[in-house]
Amino acid sequence: MPSFRKGLYVLPSLFTAGNLSSGFISIIYAINGNFNTAAWFIMLAILFDMLDGRVARLTKTMSKFGMEFDSLCDLVSFGVAPAVLMYLLVLNSMGNVGIAIALFFVITSATRLAKFNVKAMEPVVVSDTAKPSDSFSGLPTPASAGVIASFVLSYEIFDGTVLSFKTIPLLMKKMPFFFEAMPVIMVIISFLMVSNVPYNAFKKMKWSRPKSIQFFMLLVVFLIAVFSFPQNMFFIIFFGYALSGIVLLIVRYYRVKKALIKSYNENRHKHE
Repeated sequence: MPSFRKGLYVLPSLFTAGNLSSGFISIIYAINGNFNTAAWFIMLAILFDMLDGRVARLTKTMSKFGMEFDSLCDLVSFGVAPAVLMYLLVLNSMGNVGIAIALFFVITSATRLAKFNVKAMEPVVVSDTAKPSDSFSGLPTPASAGVIASFVLSYEIFDGTVLSFKTIPLLMKKMPFFFEAMPVIMVIISFLMVSNVPYNAFKKMKWSRPKSIQFFMLLVVFLIAVFSFPQNMFFIIFFGYALSGIVLLIVRYYRVKKALIKSYNENRHKHE
């Protein structure tokens, strides 16, 4: 039994190693000019990253080593690989400014991961009753990498460098705009990674609740759309998630402002 238990501890690390391997292979393909394949390997790294934590929780093998290993791998796959990909595809024509934007993305990715680890420095509690946080503070690095990788997947179709896939015409017409805007978008998502903007972690879903059922139905619709327009939908999902934190922050601001105005008016009426 002890050897079996040790084997279980290795299992999440194998998925994490798959994340790192995918990120490294992505860099190689990007250097060789195969941007589409490089983007797909970043997407594969995201899949591995989604699985390793869930496998660790399922097998009750969460550990400090796993957390540190995961962060180091994430820096390669979601910090360095997307930065190299975007520099070679878009930023290299901007000279030192392009280098600075790519480097800023890597630095903020590392900062985001370090910030996450500091918050997770408390002793790991392995329990069936352990409740994961319902939100992330700042845009997660896999999501920021997903914005970049999914843009490349859509742009490569627009550019005609890959086989034709079903596409959303309205989005494809905007691809030249997104290409020109990507340097600015990279700077924005870099700031979002180190911000305190809350992003939904989707870890407290209770499928018996009506809202969770609605979410499940939306997920089914999204999956159908992904199969229908695979590369375009990845871009819409990741870009939409990046925007969602900003939208929710604005909504919260106006709710608090509205509540303060209401409280002020009620207190004023009481004193009249």
